[in-house]
Amino acid sequence: MRVLITGITGFAGSHLADYILAEHPEVQVSGFVRWRSRMENVLHIKDKVNLVEADLKDIVSLKKALTGIKPDRIFHLAAQSFVPTSWVCPAETFAINSIGQINLFEAVLDLGLKPRIQIAGSSEEYGLVHPNEVPMKETNPLRPLSPYAVSKVGQDMLGYQYYKSYGMHVIRTRGFNHTGPRRGDVFICSNFAKQIVEIEKEKREPVMYVGNLEAKRDFTDVRDTVRAYWLSLEKGEAGDVYNIGTGRAYAMKEILDMLLSLSHAEVEVKVDPKRLRPSDVQILLSDSTKFRQLTGWKPKIEFKQSLKDLLDFWRERI
Repeated sequence: MRVLITGITGFAGSHLADYILAEHPEVQVSGFVRWRSRMENVLHIKDKVNLVEADLKDIVSLKKALTGIKPDRIFHLAAQSFVPTSWVCPAETFAINSIGQINLFEAVLDLGLKPRIQIAGSSEEYGLVHPNEVPMKETNPLRPLSPYAVSKVGQDMLGYQYYKSYGMHVIRTRGFNHTGPRRGDVFICSNFAKQIVEIEKEKREPVMYVGNLEAKRDFTDVRDTVRAYWLSLEKGEAGDVYNIGTGRAYAMKEILDMLLSLSHAEVEVKVDPKRLRPSDVQILLSDSTKFRQLTGWKPKIEFKQSLKDLLDFWRERI
């Protein structure tokens, strides 16, 4: 079997490559890279995977890459995935996420390929959720509250449309927040962890800068998330959509307190207005019953362990 991971150099993409190499060694793993891609997440596996230069915004490069790879399965993880950046660069976010996916689909169609395709959507698609709509099911209305979330709704609906229009074997997953080692430092758990480690090592003053600590999120360890991605193409129904999450939401303050409990650092906490969003989703809490019943998936790694691994990740690098 030949597998393609778009976004292989990213957080989830690199962990998915690790999972496939460890659990399915017979699979040939390829991934898209760009000349400016940061490679630190895949340096440990670069001799075990096939890295091919291609850009979602350039359909010519996609066709050349796909012609060589001929994937049986595509895990489409590449995206502009940082919500605050989507407020600053909404058009670029759409160009990468929504238009980039159209280019990928059109290249697949033009080449006559028949892969199974997983689209990594987001719980941010649900956006504004009323109290009686929690936890979120796949049938919840989509009321996105950021340009990023709207672009992800676009990807989600395009997946459904290409399935109905062309019979493409597309599975849509709506992953709730995930974290763990290698998470970029712009994302909240990793940002908190990095600040704590810098304070531990006396690289900065003992002050933690935070945004909205009241927002609640459902966090899954990335290693459990990518296992779910694999299962989605193993057992998922073409055209269908599945939530992936733990069913437990933590307030940002709880996460900060948990990280601090794993450290000897004593800190002062200050709100940084620059970390507050124009509009924020107050709670994201998954109901992943549909996916669990279909696949038997459930999280294996405790959230506190994810946070410890994240702290240790930064301790090795700072």
